[in-house]
Amino acid sequence: MANIWHDMNPSRINVDDFVAVIEIEKGSKKKYELDKETGMIILDRILYTSTHYPANYGLIPRTLSDDGDPLDVLVLSSEVIQPMSLVRCYPIGVFTMMDGGKLDEKIIAIPFSDPTYNTYRDIDELPSHLFSEMRHFFQVYKNLEGKETVVNEEQGREAAMEIIQKCRDNYVEKYCK
Repeated sequence: MANIWHDMNPSRINVDDFVAVIEIEKGSKKKYELDKETGMIILDRILYTSTHYPANYGLIPRTLSDDGDPLDVLVLSSEVIQPMSLVRCYPIGVFTMMDGGKLDEKIIAIPFSDPTYNTYRDIDELPSHLFSEMRHFFQVYKNLEGKETVVNEEQGREAAMEIIQKCRDNYVEKYCK
């Protein structure tokens, strides 16, 4: 069985064109995450709050973030995308947050194949309310668990590509040497 984190062809993961793996569909309260042993997704918990994921949420294979997990990605799409779906995307921005004292970066991406969104190239082109919703979600989604997160301002496409490259390099350093 293939591992969704490790077994993706490296040529499919570039800073400006990558395959994302959806873990959580937009509108869900189910928190799935990568099971590192099997490479599949596992239900971590049902969110304790009444909030729901504001976008399709997943990971970028063959990346390693500072928190020890694959790099997170929010995929803005006109449709809900089912967990374990592969989506070819490009980055338009990023926001960073602190979660449990660790840096946790969230790439904001657009599917190449979504005609409603695929004309946007940078987060500045989208309605600011989309990012207000995302920021709010990540500020409160762990409150009732007694955990605190701190969300920073979003940054544009160039910053997102730099983070993707850094996380690709981290992955190569840890898993490919």
